[in-house]
Amino acid sequence: MTASLKLISHKLCPYVQRAVIALKEKGVPFERVDIDLANKPDWFLKLSPLGKVPVLVVTTEQGEVALFESNVICEYIAETQAGAKLHPEDALRRAEHRAWMEFGSAILGDVWGLETTTDPATFDSKRQALAAKFARVEAAFGAGPYFAGEAFSLVDAVFAPIFRYFDLFDELTEHGIFRDVPKVRAWRTALAKRPSVSTAVGADYPQLLRAFLVRHDAHLLKLAA
Repeated sequence: MTASLKLISHKLCPYVQRAVIALKEKGVPFERVDIDLANKPDWFLKLSPLGKVPVLVVTTEQGEVALFESNVICEYIAETQAGAKLHPEDALRRAEHRAWMEFGSAILGDVWGLETTTDPATFDSKRQALAAKFARVEAAFGAGPYFAGEAFSLVDAVFAPIFRYFDLFDELTEHGIFRDVPKVRAWRTALAKRPSVSTAVGADYPQLLRAFLVRHDAHLLKLAA
């Protein structure tokens, strides 16, 4: 049975990017609908119990189901769509990958603090926290180029949007977060070249991210002055 897929998204959301990357890796046709999270439409709030993106609306002959939470959406895509495998076959390895996906979400929490804080001390604290977390990733990383070696996986889909932030952050300051993690740096480079990753956002992403920093009066921007 063929299902039609509609992804409700926001142009900057890293969690949305995970789902987009997974869909593109599978070669699945889908409709993308961007919304303004500052002015959420009523129809969206009826679909999303948490009021967050992404939401994947799956329409079949039986009706419409709205899936929320990015990892749930990515797991559904991995399990139901034809194409490249995005999870290991082995149950233990699969569980390990899910754990690192959660670790990626924890990293995003620190990225949020880094990009929104107006306080220099908080910025430095988040910078150190990120360096420490990426050191943990470095220790767990294998031969590359991707987290599971030659095969692209959902862990890669989680980390690619994290690295994308730093394309702008690197222009603004010498933060040193990736200084001592050569495997992570190489991973970041490999992911940036992946078509599913590079096309997961629009050409206006850098401008939108910079405008986001301006709205938050981010300390990060002051470092570039």
